[in-house]
Amino acid sequence: IILYLFPGGIPPTFVKYSLLNKRFMIKRIKILATGALLMAGLGACSPSGKKTGSETVADTLRTAETVNLLNNLRQIPGQGFMFGHHDDPLYGVGWEGDEGRSDVKSVCGDYPAVMSFDLGHIELEGEKSLDHVQFRKIRQETINQYKRGGMVSFSWHLDNPSTGKDAWDVSDTTVVASILPGGTHHTKFVGWLDAVAAFMNTLETEDGTKIPVLFRPWHEHTGSWFWWGQNLCTAEQYKALWRMTYERMHAKGVKNLLYAYSPGSEPKDSAAYLERYPGDDIIDLVGFDTYQFDRTQYMEQLDKSLAILTEVGQSHNKPIAITETGFEAIPDSTWWTQTLYPVISKYPISYVLVWRNARERVNHYYAPYPGQVSADDFVKFYREPKTLFVSDVKDLYK
Repeated sequence: IILYLFPGGIPPTFVKYSLLNKRFMIKRIKILATGALLMAGLGACSPSGKKTGSETVADTLRTAETVNLLNNLRQIPGQGFMFGHHDDPLYGVGWEGDEGRSDVKSVCGDYPAVMSFDLGHIELEGEKSLDHVQFRKIRQETINQYKRGGMVSFSWHLDNPSTGKDAWDVSDTTVVASILPGGTHHTKFVGWLDAVAAFMNTLETEDGTKIPVLFRPWHEHTGSWFWWGQNLCTAEQYKALWRMTYERMHAKGVKNLLYAYSPGSEPKDSAAYLERYPGDDIIDLVGFDTYQFDRTQYMEQLDKSLAILTEVGQSHNKPIAITETGFEAIPDSTWWTQTLYPVISKYPISYVLVWRNARERVNHYYAPYPGQVSADDFVKFYREPKTLFVSDVKDLYK
């Protein structure tokens, strides 16, 4: 590998820096080596990023950068897994809106490789999300993360289109039926989808490059706490909701999205996991959400769900991820290296993402901040060769 990377001889600065920062060089060599093997394995690529030849066709529904992101999400487990944090650069414990600030970065010196944001209330055509963040700020932080080389995911906790209440209002079991074609709220809901599409189309750099993002709507549907959940609609209605969403994005010219299917941890096997799966032609990544309340139970649940997810990912040729997880307030000083890492490091996940560090709710945080009881352990987690932060993933879109 060294000879491949430095055919003219090893530069002295490489030797010096490798001695000073062994973790960085181990990761960098792994990433460069994997990239070299990936380039050799992909063969000639069309402008869309897909192989040329009789077995593939150009992807006219997605930009080249979006296809490349998907290809690289499949390759990431060969290096390790990316770490993610929801709303990471927007606010944190005791602060909001500080330029360049991040609780994760304040602890370990590096940004998360994955950041997620929420589009809740974009359907209301307001300036702020349900978490009181201006959408223009979310757009700018998406651009900033892309320029760093990292990835962005979007969830959508949209209001109940029937009752006008929030996403957690499950008082009406006919909501999904009402927004499908022919339903009483269909026209209204199509307008909501168009608001999402319009926002996605604004995610671009100064030179007009569309920024690829992972879109994760209709999540945790195997529970019944959202109006699109298990007991609020049939499997056929849920799948139709997904297909309508997907087709409307394409109808509005959105070509920079990958789509994630993200149930909770309720499924007991792969058949249950796939019960409401909308199809390989729609979904690009499969994941699940789960949180710790009891340590032993959490580790067992994580292990079981990851085994199911690995089976599904392999059988459907999809990258896999833990799309949401965490332990509220992280009271366990060794949670990162003794609870989370030992389980997830056994599986070929592309990323793991913990939820937000609220500035408006005491003890509602899932990543450490300076002085927090698990901060030192998080630094150990960061130093593990398998954990990838933004400085470790520079070429996700190439």
